[in-house]
Amino acid sequence: MAGLTHDEAVRVARTRLEESIASKQAMLDTDCVEQAAVVAGRLVMAIRAGGKAVFFGNGGSSMDAGHLAAELLGRFYIDRPALPAISLPDNTATMTAIGNDYSYDEVFARQLLGIARAGDVVVGLSTSGNSENVVRALQTGRQLGAFTVAMTGASGGRAEGVAELCIKVPSNDTPRIQEACLHLGHSICELVEESLFGKGSHPL
Repeated sequence: MAGLTHDEAVRVARTRLEESIASKQAMLDTDCVEQAAVVAGRLVMAIRAGGKAVFFGNGGSSMDAGHLAAELLGRFYIDRPALPAISLPDNTATMTAIGNDYSYDEVFARQLLGIARAGDVVVGLSTSGNSENVVRALQTGRQLGAFTVAMTGASGGRAEGVAELCIKVPSNDTPRIQEACLHLGHSICELVEESLFGKGSHPL
């Protein structure tokens, strides 16, 4: 039976960690950090004006969407009031109803038609940038007047041509892209929190 020895397993795990570090290090030579700061600034503007953040993606990216929405709705570092954020993939009934009655390509765009407003910040995560439902949702968000953000891998895919801002992680490896996008997402949440409430502990 095929299998890895302990030493081989350690080498694989070490290599993947090195690759993850390298992909994050490479972001320092791109616009990723500056773009993350722009997204945070737009989110602060949106929240102050009564708007919200809307996240969406497929598979692992759907979990990242839920994770980032949770950081805003709950807290990141600071005890403070909940911030308005939604993760579209989290609503199973809505996702399956729209997928069944229309098509899976419409599962995010259709939701945005009901909940997104001008001034909101709409963030689509797609490692390839070519997920049809993400691309359609970004198009819909833009039509509604929301600020649209795509978080993708190095190519940007079709999402780059649709979103107002496309953060392209300099990697073509799906796990590394997802790790880097979550890292940037955490930075965005921290910047939003500190911009609105300052550093330190705040009572709820």
